Amino acid sequence: MNLPELTDLWPAIDPAFGNVTLRAFRPEDAPMAMELSRDPYVPAMGTLPLNAADDQAQQWIHRQQTRHTAGTGFSFAIVDHTEGRCAGFTGLWVRELPAGRATIGYGIAPSCRGRHLAADALRAVTSFAWTIPGLHRTELYIEPWNTASIRTAERAGYLREGLLRSYQEIAGRRRDMLLYSAVRN
Repeated sequence: MNLPELTDLWPAIDPAFGNVTLRAFRPEDAPMAMELSRDPYVPAMGTLPLNAADDQAQQWIHRQQTRHTAGTGFSFAIVDHTEGRCAGFTGLWVRELPAGRATIGYGIAPSCRGRHLAADALRAVTSFAWTIPGLHRTELYIEPWNTASIRTAERAGYLREGLLRSYQEIAGRRRDMLLYSAVRN
């Protein structure tokens, strides 16, 4: 799929499931990004700096806003219906779209955890994924110690396929990853 086709695929209606709606990031989402940056694991996995200041959070938001126009994927703010505020993020990364695969990632701000928002967001982004022509499989890579993320994947209907030993470098160390997937019906 070439870049112009990908940029045309931003959803006309914000994906939603359960207690969340996914939408484009806005500047007012910076407090969520700043809170999330205080969880040392999140900055180790992406581009959000550890203990981000407001300007760093705004730069991160800007990067999220341009992911689909850059052709790398779709980054969404997760809005919690209960509180009416941004509670985290999810992304659908399409670098392997020519092979029919995409990867999904997600993160929930610490103050919003424990309410199954990540599972709802994962279901919403997966439903959106199936609207993309040629996409047949979505994958999650989860470290074996991350029981909360494992529960999220399973709650959203993802199946564990196996353990990938020394699969990814995170914070300078090789890490094992569990592979979870969903396939288009």
